Amino acid sequence: MAEINYTAVVAKDLEDLIPVFIKNRTKELDSLKTAIGAGDFEQLKQLGHRMKGVGNSYGFAPISDFGKTIEDSAKVSDKATIDGCISAYADYLANVKIVYE
Repeated sequence: MAEINYTAVVAKDLEDLIPVFIKNRTKELDSLKTAIGAGDFEQLKQLGHRMKGVGNSYGFAPISDFGKTIEDSAKVSDKATIDGCISAYADYLANVKIVYE
């Protein structure tokens, strides 16, 4: 996986939506942890697919990258890769800086 960029450049007109967006990503992280703990690769595949779609549209490209990795890894039941991706995602959410333009 490429180096994570901890700065998200977000369109100014989305500023009001970002607190809810981030809150939803935190809930998503909890869902990912629950699914990996249960070995629910179908749920992981769905969550990854959703992440893949939502990240870029809000200016958070790494979320889309994490989602693609999770979705692809879930298709082949690659728990180790998903575990690493979930950890990196948690780190990203905890450290991302948002810049509005």
